[in-house]
Amino acid sequence: MGTTATHDVAKLDIEELLATRLLVQGNSGSGKSHLLRRLLEQSARWVQQVVIDPEGDFVTLAETFGHLVVDADRSEGELVGIANRIRRHRVSCVLTLEGLEIDDQMRAAATFLNALFEADREHWFPVLVVVDEAQMFAPAAGGEVAEDARRAALGAMTNLMCRGRKRGLAGVIATQRLAKLAKNVAAEASNFLMGRTFLDIDMARAADLLGMDRRQAEQFRDLRRGSFVALGPALSRRPLPVTIGPVETGARSSSPKLMPLPDKPADVEDLILTPAPEDFARPPTPRRATPAPRATADIMEELSRAASIQETGPEPEKPGRRPPMSGEEKEQWVAETLAGIAAGPDSAFRSDSELYQDFLMRGRMRRITGAPLSMSDFRLRLAIARSGVDAETAGSEAWRTALVLAERVTDDLQGVFLMLAHAAIRSAPCPSDAEIARAYGTHSTRRARRFLDYFEEQGLIVLHTDHLGKRLAAFPDFDAQTLGGDADAPLAEESGNVEAAE
Repeated sequence: MGTTATHDVAKLDIEELLATRLLVQGNSGSGKSHLLRRLLEQSARWVQQVVIDPEGDFVTLAETFGHLVVDADRSEGELVGIANRIRRHRVSCVLTLEGLEIDDQMRAAATFLNALFEADREHWFPVLVVVDEAQMFAPAAGGEVAEDARRAALGAMTNLMCRGRKRGLAGVIATQRLAKLAKNVAAEASNFLMGRTFLDIDMARAADLLGMDRRQAEQFRDLRRGSFVALGPALSRRPLPVTIGPVETGARSSSPKLMPLPDKPADVEDLILTPAPEDFARPPTPRRATPAPRATADIMEELSRAASIQETGPEPEKPGRRPPMSGEEKEQWVAETLAGIAAGPDSAFRSDSELYQDFLMRGRMRRITGAPLSMSDFRLRLAIARSGVDAETAGSEAWRTALVLAERVTDDLQGVFLMLAHAAIRSAPCPSDAEIARAYGTHSTRRARRFLDYFEEQGLIVLHTDHLGKRLAAFPDFDAQTLGGDADAPLAEESGNVEAAE
């Protein structure tokens, strides 16, 4: 792959990689695409390759290494047929998604990956499946994309990383930010190449994956372009700085370079402002009409009119069918359902998108039409449910302040923050590292301590210890703090298991 800090050759064991998968992380411009290209070029002779290419950067592999370039702008049936024949005949290919909208990119990639995954058993030959910009196809949270496209892409990526090994598929995924990548997809990789990154939360996650402490995580800010820290059975048993070597092929796009402007022509005004004939032939772009602001009284009048229509003309109920819920009943159902999901034994270790689908399915079972909550509202309400807040505390001014402060942290940390805030408002002991880790969905207590450091760096909490050495968390914005808590205390059920064993 390149050279180490001691100028030794840095190698990657392809056979081991086929069984253990690889995750590459680094900010834009850190050299991820260069690393993937080096890996593809060095292993092209030894293993079949499939590249999911959102920007069309890897199509140049075709000229030197004979990869088949597949344009993803095809029907679903065509993509399935091509994928089946690729596995049957063991042809390396690049699926270029360039030119497609993000929703169509996700659908095409999902169709192609699923077809590779579902190939006949006699065609389960080893394939290196490289996915660039993996956060697009396995997002940690729902964005402004169609829900069906997001679910299809996330399911295909989960199959690739979780179940693909037995079918010969070895996933190599690259992402700009670990925080944007679905946890259940990232967690399946056993090999890591971590490049330059600047955000504290991403550095903490990268350091945790590599078994580093917080001080060592600072090195990710100082990495040069093309330099990575490697760890894994296919790379190194200890974190190893690696500089990626040169490549034979180049991307069609490259980083922008400074170029001097041409000499300004004398007639620049006429040159630019004089219309050309094709300008008049081009159809005008329709302008979106800006809706006029509506008064609150008008909205209330429409709602009252709709309510009166429902009261005067109710739809006849079908025998044995549940009547539709009122607004109050629906809100009560939402609260009870969220509490049930949050109380599940594996709730914290399941992705928010998976829990959201469970929530929607329960709603359909109760004949609720549409989505009772949007994805963002569901995530916040679930974080509140996980915090264990009671009705009295939820009505306090301090809790309302805590909800406002929670918007300053990432979605995945809101539940942890609100749990700490609830403990402070109720003057309860500060949660232990094990409790914080479970609230986040991890078993790493070291990661839990980093979350507290992150909150303190953001100015949200102040950590200190009492005279017994127990940890306290104070919230300056609403003048409350927890009681002293044992940071190393085990979970309640683990403590109970130990006592039962004794």
